[in-house]
Amino acid sequence: MISGEWPVLAVDLGGTKIMAAVVLPDGKVLSRKYCLTMADRGPGVVIDRILSAVNGAMAQAQLKTSELIGLGVATAGILDAKKGIVTTSPNLPRWHNVQLRDFLAKKLGVATYIINDANAAALGEHRFGVGRGFTNIIYLTVSTGIGGGIIVNGELYSGADGCAAELGHITIEVDGPQCHCGNFGCLEALASGWAVARKAVERINQGEKSSIIELVDGRLESITAETVEIAARLGDQLAANIVRDAANYLGVGFANFVNIFNPELIVVGGGLSKMGDMLLKPARKVVRERAFKLPTRTVRIVRARLGSSAGVIGAAAYVFDQQLGNREKA
Repeated sequence: MISGEWPVLAVDLGGTKIMAAVVLPDGKVLSRKYCLTMADRGPGVVIDRILSAVNGAMAQAQLKTSELIGLGVATAGILDAKKGIVTTSPNLPRWHNVQLRDFLAKKLGVATYIINDANAAALGEHRFGVGRGFTNIIYLTVSTGIGGGIIVNGELYSGADGCAAELGHITIEVDGPQCHCGNFGCLEALASGWAVARKAVERINQGEKSSIIELVDGRLESITAETVEIAARLGDQLAANIVRDAANYLGVGFANFVNIFNPELIVVGGGLSKMGDMLLKPARKVVRERAFKLPTRTVRIVRARLGSSAGVIGAAAYVFDQQLGNREKA
């Protein structure tokens, strides 16, 4: 045990990399260990990678499992949190009804909980980030995909099955492009990292000129949202138009959230949030034009503060909450 405080082991399981961390009740991260997910190799390999990262974080913090309150795992996908099952995940191929919680609990001998990664980030920002002191928050992670988390009256809102806050899959354009979820016109299909990159490739293939081509040495398959951002900052008109369109779609989504939830804050995290006002300024303008005036005057749209640590800090907070609830019931 460290300074009389019982820590939590937390994992942020992403499609590309895994972060394991030891976190104290005040949100302080004692140790971090990263490794590649190797998601294409299936659940067995990924779980082995999780265990490797966990062992590394524990060794770095000089802790034993007996000194932990528990383990929290934040992962993308549709989860059955009550049963500890990852039912499906777009970033983890061949993950269908994987009993992640029970497997890790058995291997490590600690109480284990799973939570959607965007929900975890929302909880982290609420407790220890830019949302501290606020009670009604919408969190949106705008990265390769778009995920969300909802804090209502200071509590994480999970819904009847723990599947709430799939904010990236609200329909923005009924006849819009197909999303990875199978639906059409989702916010994710219009304003995420992969949507921005797809739109750039489409428009260049249609003959539009852009410095993006030089930035990727003519390899259009290498275009990312970051490439488009760089080109936009260098004054490329096509790139600037694509970012503006994504910002407008985000603004429509934000306006919906303002009218439905009347939040104090909309917190924007994820890779695309690094665009800052290039993305958020036009989105705020759309909110002012579309949402009801009273909740629009109340809400602030801000960038997240915890960065890549939001998921593990939020997963740890979730474990502390669950364990506190269990003690109160006992």
